[in-house]
Amino acid sequence: MSWKLKSFNELSTTELYRILKERTQVFVVEQHCPYLEVDGKDLHSYHLYKEENGEVAAYSRILPAGISYEEASIGRVFVKREYRGRGLAGELMKKGLDFIQHEWEEKTVKIQAQEYLREFYGSFGFEAVTDTYLDDGIPHIDMILRK
Repeated sequence: MSWKLKSFNELSTTELYRILKERTQVFVVEQHCPYLEVDGKDLHSYHLYKEENGEVAAYSRILPAGISYEEASIGRVFVKREYRGRGLAGELMKKGLDFIQHEWEEKTVKIQAQEYLREFYGSFGFEAVTDTYLDDGIPHIDMILRK
């Protein structure tokens, strides 16, 4: 398995298809949440993912400041069901944060997290900046990391 980090224009059509297929599987099908998963932000984002056997095993979308928030952001974070429990989510977040902080030299990162992942994101230094709220029927919180 190898990690890949690509801008939208660097993705092949096959890579993009695999990413969107897995994002839809996790965020729409698994979570029973019909919403517009392809939201136009991918065009301006970097896509960090790990492949195994031709599958996207783990993925996150890295957004520059001004796309989702005033701050840089990480979103659409997932590990495919068959690859969970192997520490990939932690690796994924570390690599994403390293890119934002060292390549973009951003000091602040904002995320919208599902509430049940508060402690996971907190382990990277993120702090909740909102109360829990519903987004598409799922409890969420906004969190910020300041370096």
